Amino acid sequence: MTAPATHLFRLARWGITLARRRALVGIEQDPNAPAQVRRLARLARLATFTGKHGPRDYAGAFRAIGPAAIKLGQSLATRPDLVGEEAAHNLLSLQDDLPPVPFAQIEAQIAATFNQPIDTLFAEIDPHPVGAASIAQVHKGVTTDGRTVAIKVLRPGIREKFAADIQTYEWAAAHVEAMGGEAMRLRPRLTIANFKRWSNAELDLRREAASASELAEEMSGVAGYRIPAVDWDRTNGRVLTIEWVDGVKISRRDELLARGHDLGAIANKLVISFLTQAISAGFFHADMHQGNLFIEDDGTIVAIDFGIMGRIDRRARQWLAEILYGLTTGNYRRVAEIHFEAQYVPSYHSVGEFATALRAVGEPMRGKPVKELSVGQMLDGLFAITRDFDMQTQPHLLLLQKTMVMVEGIATQLNPDINMWDTAAPYVRSWIRDELGPEAAVADRIKEDTETLFRLPGLIRRLEEKFPPKGGAPEPAPLPDIRLLTDRRAKGAGEGGGWLGYFIAGLVGAGAVWGASLAGLF
Repeated sequence: MTAPATHLFRLARWGITLARRRALVGIEQDPNAPAQVRRLARLARLATFTGKHGPRDYAGAFRAIGPAAIKLGQSLATRPDLVGEEAAHNLLSLQDDLPPVPFAQIEAQIAATFNQPIDTLFAEIDPHPVGAASIAQVHKGVTTDGRTVAIKVLRPGIREKFAADIQTYEWAAAHVEAMGGEAMRLRPRLTIANFKRWSNAELDLRREAASASELAEEMSGVAGYRIPAVDWDRTNGRVLTIEWVDGVKISRRDELLARGHDLGAIANKLVISFLTQAISAGFFHADMHQGNLFIEDDGTIVAIDFGIMGRIDRRARQWLAEILYGLTTGNYRRVAEIHFEAQYVPSYHSVGEFATALRAVGEPMRGKPVKELSVGQMLDGLFAITRDFDMQTQPHLLLLQKTMVMVEGIATQLNPDINMWDTAAPYVRSWIRDELGPEAAVADRIKEDTETLFRLPGLIRRLEEKFPPKGGAPEPAPLPDIRLLTDRRAKGAGEGGGWLGYFIAGLVGAGAVWGASLAGLF
């Protein structure tokens, strides 16, 4: 267990780094932030002799703190309710790239994890990485059987570094949430808990390989979207070997145009593939930024880097689909009802008032291309609603929110005139018809009743175990109920007065015996 002094030292060091880049000024001026946190932010700024006015470099501050902070900053980029709109927008530019680890250390890591010489696995590895991120770096290689692959290797010591920093995040979040008020509603402890879970998944490359394999199965029927194949024989917890992808990064718009690609079609395909993952499969690629998407010559979208994945259960997916469809069609009443059914909004609020609040945010967005929408105004409106209606943060939907922001940004860059609502509506409408229509309701009822029927034999067996049948011996004769002296349940004068009654009865009995002996009866 890390000592509080260690946590305080780390927080002070990080606070100084943030203050020097004016990254704490927003907290200092936020009336919703706990007073204690505002005072600490001001103290850190004064300690660094930094003024309030000037550029605020949130991304640079998180980058300077270290790898775990980079990942945390990317997560907070989708939480303007927690860090403020300006900070969230700035953090979207936070690039997860660091100077590479020397290749000699990478070679040693590969050999140690497989416990065999590298040349038994790979015929060739390029010593210059194609990418170096906060957790791992990637090298191009050729296997001993001649296949070109991408080799992802964890940075030495990165697991220990993340574990130490996350302990301090947990400690700080617990203290902030204990201050109550707005801090409690935003649930920072659950935010850090989800961040810890995502990070632990990223730090085990076997889980990333499994996620890639599972997503490939889920998306196998979707044309124009592909997941590279995993080389399981050359994959373990610290090394992931996966098929090399020859394609153009989706961010290179001019190159895609030069190769004759239809950017509008690619944008639509990207939106539909995301909705297929999130709504149909309930399992989606949650790190869908521009560096992780490639376009092959035939227009196929190829995704890489499956360290962060999201899951949504079926009931939540149904709610999500109805919310999206309700917003696209203007059925704000149904959207409001779903929020109450899902218990996102406390029941003491009015459904009608919440529907009106949603209308105020949703109507300005309908029928307009993304380029004409003010994302800042939209987020301000949505987060004002969460405060007004006491909605707690839903951590299980944070990854979905983050990915939706990424997909929208990429789609808009490909096709500035795309309308996300119009693109999503046909797919969502079809899914709702299939999953929530009369046929689906009947199928669900048959499935549930059949499962219940199959459980009946097991239930009967458990009842017999609880109440076994009588044996071969005859029924015993009824026995009289005799109260024992040690039975303390009988109380009151009507039942002999308890122990006092037994004592008096004993004295009377002893006197009777003594009198009888004097009379010569014994």
